[in-house]
Amino acid sequence: MADDEDKDNKTEDPTEKKMRDAREKGNVPSSREVPIFATSLAFYVYSVFFLPDGMSRLGETLKDIFDRPEQWRLGTAVDTVSLFTHLAWEISAMLAPLLLLLILLGVGANVAQHMPEFVLERIRPQANRISPIKGWNRLFSAQGMVEFGKSVFKIIVVSTIIVFMLMDDYYAVIDAMFSDPQVIFVKFADILQKMMLIIVMATGVLAAVDVFWTRHHWYEQLRMTKQEIKDEYKQAQGDPIVKARQRSIARDRARRRMIANVPRATLVITNPTHYAVALRYVREEGDAPVVVAKGQDLVALKIREIAMNNEIPIFEDPPLARSMFAQVSVDSVIPSMFYKAVAELVHRVYASRAPKRRMR
Repeated sequence: MADDEDKDNKTEDPTEKKMRDAREKGNVPSSREVPIFATSLAFYVYSVFFLPDGMSRLGETLKDIFDRPEQWRLGTAVDTVSLFTHLAWEISAMLAPLLLLLILLGVGANVAQHMPEFVLERIRPQANRISPIKGWNRLFSAQGMVEFGKSVFKIIVVSTIIVFMLMDDYYAVIDAMFSDPQVIFVKFADILQKMMLIIVMATGVLAAVDVFWTRHHWYEQLRMTKQEIKDEYKQAQGDPIVKARQRSIARDRARRRMIANVPRATLVITNPTHYAVALRYVREEGDAPVVVAKGQDLVALKIREIAMNNEIPIFEDPPLARSMFAQVSVDSVIPSMFYKAVAELVHRVYASRAPKRRMR
């Protein structure tokens, strides 16, 4: 019941990360019918291009043995081994192309579906693989029913077609059994070609359908719930709560560093209470004033308090304070548009300090 509810909740398409993780674990859409089709095709190609010549050579060899038995004496074990070795080489030469075709097309069928990879997850022992209950559920699942249907199709449909196509050759086969050995093999090769053509066509259609079904079933198995989508997004982007906390900590640290720079300021421009911008200007350090701190509301009041404690001049200029707060960042030189207004304030600061220096 829980599994059914979980499947009902999986309404979202799988993400790229979900599909990539599945492939890395060896869970890839792989049709079992494609290798079977490749094997059938290998047999058919062999029966068309290689089997007739091979059968002809093998028939000549057997005819030679039967027609001239005096050449193959079986008086000793060595003679018997020699005869069987000769036949084994003939049969091996005839079957070698088939073996090569099976290997090439078999490997090609798997590579065409997905590149081979070594995945330890596929060979890791898992309890559900040996569980009778899990095995029973897999046997009667949708995938199990599809596999059963494919087997029935291959057995019934293919067998029926082969029977109807080869009914005309029934008496020809009987006649060939009492004729020359070469005729038997040629007739057998012809019948095999017809059978393999039917099997190739049937398995080809079945493989094409199975490829689409396998990919659809794999895609459906990877579908996700809305909660899984949210959890994956959190893992990829980071938990929003944690990230917000990190940003808050970073702002607090930057604010503390900024407040620590206020005692180095030359003057402070205020709004008078909503905004505060602290500027530092020393001729030896640069040609233009630098914003060492700025703040709004409580931070602005804190900047004013530190400025008063350190006897830093405070100038109330609401338009200038608002403009500089909005356009200039901390540790940046003020733009040229503020030069004239700030120069007047700096001049007043230095002018106020001049009498004190003469008194000293």
